[in-house]
Amino acid sequence: MNGVLPDHRIRDLIARGAIRADLPVTPEQIQPASLDLRLGTTALRLRASFLAGRGKRIADRLDDFCMHRMDLSEGAVLERGCVYLIPLQEAITLPAGISAVANAKSSTGRLDLLTRLVTDDGTEFDRLPEGYDGPLYAEICPRSFSVLVRPGMRLNQLRLRQGQAVLTDAELTALHAEQPLVGGAPALIDQGLGFSVDLRPAAGDLVGYRARPHSGVIDLDRIGAYPTTEFWDELRTTQGRLILDPGAFYILVSRESVAIPADYAAEMAPYLAMVGEFRVHYAGFFDPGFGIGDAGAGARGVLEVRCHEAPFVLEHGQTVGRLVYERMSGRPERLYGEGIRSNYQGQGLKLAKQFV
Repeated sequence: MNGVLPDHRIRDLIARGAIRADLPVTPEQIQPASLDLRLGTTALRLRASFLAGRGKRIADRLDDFCMHRMDLSEGAVLERGCVYLIPLQEAITLPAGISAVANAKSSTGRLDLLTRLVTDDGTEFDRLPEGYDGPLYAEICPRSFSVLVRPGMRLNQLRLRQGQAVLTDAELTALHAEQPLVGGAPALIDQGLGFSVDLRPAAGDLVGYRARPHSGVIDLDRIGAYPTTEFWDELRTTQGRLILDPGAFYILVSRESVAIPADYAAEMAPYLAMVGEFRVHYAGFFDPGFGIGDAGAGARGVLEVRCHEAPFVLEHGQTVGRLVYERMSGRPERLYGEGIRSNYQGQGLKLAKQFV
């Protein structure tokens, strides 16, 4: 059956050796509809981001771009504004009919830590065509905060799919009629399920956070260790609008709450660039079960927003992105939030898990 591969099919690929690693893949890496990828032991500081290009290997192009190598064994700092390439512990041989797409994990995106998958023979980021056979690399560019990383950390994840999995608008409308996918606002279905920004919270006037430009280093392994006020400025308004500053990074929240039924997965995608002078970063996948079982209808989506060249007024209820729903090729054995220490189930406006 066409669709996104669930956890048990990912385990089958690991057992067959199609997914292999320097150290055995751990159960914690396998999510309901994706596989977490682990950093290796070396980081390469690059003078520029690059793609291997058709018929070329990453390793053969490093002499052109690598400035120096860093051993991550005891931990090392990736500095804000620099570009790094880290070989991942996993490698893959995609069977016929199976392709893959990568995305940053939720906490990675909320730290403004640009993380993209690159491969041999690659002509675009985060995409693996069927039949790919080779190593995997993470390109990492910290944009707001310098971070301390170690081998084994999981910053991005891989979703595998067989055939066409994306729901058409008609199919999405029918699914919403059968099982409500959105609460808090009418369903806007246009090339996916649209969502807007909440700048009129039901309680209080806190609408988001803006990253402070000269903060300390964040150790990604330290959960709930960093005071919010040392890294973020609170954003408050009672006017239902917010002026975005060029180059600044914001954490906001969607007005809508969303739900992902057990037989489906979703990916956050950016809205059309013509809607404004900003970009909503999309930090990952929504697993089957996200928002299911919470009070009300689903959980809200956290928005990672960066303003471009000119200040821009963002208004309450303005559409800023969409969720693209995909079928699963089978139901996962475990859903998001079911005993897998899901950090963002039932979330509202929430920073990355490193902050308290």
